[in-house]
Amino acid sequence: MYHSLMPLNGIGMDLSYFVRKRVPMSLPYQWILFDADETLFYFDALKGLKLMFGEFGVDFTQADFDEYQLVNKPLWVDYQDGKITAAELQTTRFEPWAVKLAVAPQALNSAFLSAMAEICAPLPGARELLAALQGKAKLGIITNGFTELQTVRLERTGLQHHFDILVISEKVGMAKPDVGIFEHAFELMGHPERETVLMVGDNPHSDIQGGINAGIHTCWYNVHGHDVPAGITPHYQVRSHQELHSLLLGV
Repeated sequence: MYHSLMPLNGIGMDLSYFVRKRVPMSLPYQWILFDADETLFYFDALKGLKLMFGEFGVDFTQADFDEYQLVNKPLWVDYQDGKITAAELQTTRFEPWAVKLAVAPQALNSAFLSAMAEICAPLPGARELLAALQGKAKLGIITNGFTELQTVRLERTGLQHHFDILVISEKVGMAKPDVGIFEHAFELMGHPERETVLMVGDNPHSDIQGGINAGIHTCWYNVHGHDVPAGITPHYQVRSHQELHSLLLGV
């Protein structure tokens, strides 16, 4: 079987000619590191917030979600830039609703993470890909998500046994794209050669730029076919786990 994904060079040239060949059955990577949210798992924040706020008697609407995102999105940028801590992000984003409902913002955040764990599900093809990679490469997760959700979600989906390492930014004290979180992962991995490690993720600014900062190969999980951001050059991009399966295993 031939795959149609295209590696990218610095000027965006179509290199598909060079990949219209059968991928070797032996993996070129000893380690494959995955992002979690929207790379391995669905992350439908609106659905989770509706479920969570329903427990507080609130009919959470799309307009409410849009207003929430005006607070939440800049906080995530600040978190990834190292300007605020995970705890500050988790509490600040719920402060307006905490005032309205007369509850602690920490309680709302915890309820939200519980709701997200309840609705969690792997993305199409993720479970099959992880199973196919068993014994062929070591697998890990590097996530900017929060501990309260990550561990429960892996257990509920039964995927925890696939991974040799789980690196959570909240525990490490730094977030992707900071090279420090990757250096922490490398310590856990036993310091393999950088060219034998592939980072797969949906966020070009944290996953791909972070991998580039760490000197490893990168694969952008670009489901929606967005343009490559200026100044960020992933080694590969795929639009599904089936394409990633083809890239890595050639079948």
